[in-house]
Amino acid sequence: METAILGTGLMGAKMCKRLVSCGYHVRAWNRTAEKALQLAAAGVRPCATAAEAVDGAHVVLLMLADAHAIRKVLLDDPNTKALLSGKTILQMGTIGPKESSSLAAEVVSAGGVYVEAPVLGSQPEAEKGTLLIMVGADSDPRVTPEGPVWPLLCALGQQPNIHYIGQVGTAAAVKLALNQLIASLTVGFSTSLGLVQRSGAPVDKFMSILRASALYAPTYDKKLGKMLDRDYGAANFPTKHLLKDVRLFESEAAAAGLDTAVPAALSSVISNAIAKGLQDCDYSAVLEAVLAPPAATVPAAVTAAAGGDTAAAGGSAGGGSDRASSAVVDGI
Repeated sequence: METAILGTGLMGAKMCKRLVSCGYHVRAWNRTAEKALQLAAAGVRPCATAAEAVDGAHVVLLMLADAHAIRKVLLDDPNTKALLSGKTILQMGTIGPKESSSLAAEVVSAGGVYVEAPVLGSQPEAEKGTLLIMVGADSDPRVTPEGPVWPLLCALGQQPNIHYIGQVGTAAAVKLALNQLIASLTVGFSTSLGLVQRSGAPVDKFMSILRASALYAPTYDKKLGKMLDRDYGAANFPTKHLLKDVRLFESEAAAAGLDTAVPAALSSVISNAIAKGLQDCDYSAVLEAVLAPPAATVPAAVTAAAGGDTAAAGGSAGGGSDRASSAVVDGI
């Protein structure tokens, strides 16, 4: 089956290779053409335009940065929009529920079928075909396994990990809820780790107690090494994308009448990490913002207790020499 993938960044490139390995004919387009061209060696057909990729494809898989990019590439270009009739648009990036519903209405009006299927997991899972997939559509795609969607989802995930949530918008909401937890857990762990280190308490004792408790989450150990080394390496999921998702969550939470104090605080911390030049690093780089907040965010009482020297907030997390990370990787 001919499949087009629009967006061959960190995740899109891995999905291209995975689908080719599963026997799919894959056509790919990316705004930065070189990234699509690099996939030719893996058996992917690079396309010069999105319209070229969509033309002739049965399914168009979207891994673009956000809803604005989707609209610009797929719907604002009349040449591409004219090709949507009879095709299935499989939106697998992270966008807001209302954004997804709006895009669905426009795709349907153009004669296409729209399915949202955001994923949880990163590059290793995309490469192995073990992504967790949430589906929002008129019906569960497993009901029609002979259709184009179910086999493709099974190539990227595994049947027990493909979850039909409900109508379009519901899967997007679940995905944002999960990504909000990524931010909450990481910022919360960074803050606890920072206090443990600056108190002089041994980190290994802290982690032993944490692992034995109901408070433990595996992501803590997954990110611990990066945080202790203060080297945030090549990003599977960069800080800038986490900020985008938390802001989306905050907007949706406000619209739903929920208190947004927590996501607003998370956005502030992540924004401060980005202000330090860590936007393309692994999102565990939020530790740097926790350890050295802007002077304006340090309570006056703390500043006074430190003799007015807020620079101490940027000192070593381990009580020794401060090793600032310079590990910034290229964006996608």
